[in-house]
Parts: sequence; structure tokens; C-alpha cells
Amino acid sequence: MKLLFVLTINALIIGLFLYSKLLPHQANLNNKYKGVFNFFNGVFTPIFNFFKKYVKPFQVGQGLSVDMTQIILLLLLLLVLNLVK
Repeated sequence: MKLLFVLTINALIIGLFLYSKLLPHQANLNNKYKGVFNFFNGVFTPIFNFFKKYVKPFQVGQGLSVDMTQIILLLLLLLVLNLVK
């Protein structure tokens, strides 16, 4: 059971990375990968919307800011993974 949980957290971390890379290109995905993308989109979007209520984008330059919700989710997943091992 512990192994399954660790594998699930690892899959979510990899999915988060791919999600962040493919989000700008989601319209160009073929059907095979669009289904996988939509799965992770359905998982991550409610989490990001929840975090956006409490965490504002971090300004890194004039008119340039970083969305911190993905970083916070990554940190939480890594923390859970570290606590389980």
C-alpha cells in the first residue's frame, strides 16, 4: 500500500511537470495525449484555483510575475513524499 502511494505521488509530480510544459500548447496535442493532459488538467485545476485564493503571483520584474501555485503544489507533493519514505 505504501508503495502504491509513493508511486501515485511520483506520477503526480511528473504529471505536474508535463502539465506546466504542455499547458500553452494544449490545442496542438493529438488525441492520444490530449486525454492524458485532460486527466491532469482535471486533477490540478481545482487545486490551483484553491491556492489562487490565498497566494498571489510573485512579481519578478516590471509587468512580469510567476504563478506560485504550481511551485506550492510541487513543494507539498515533495513534502508528502519525503514524510512517507
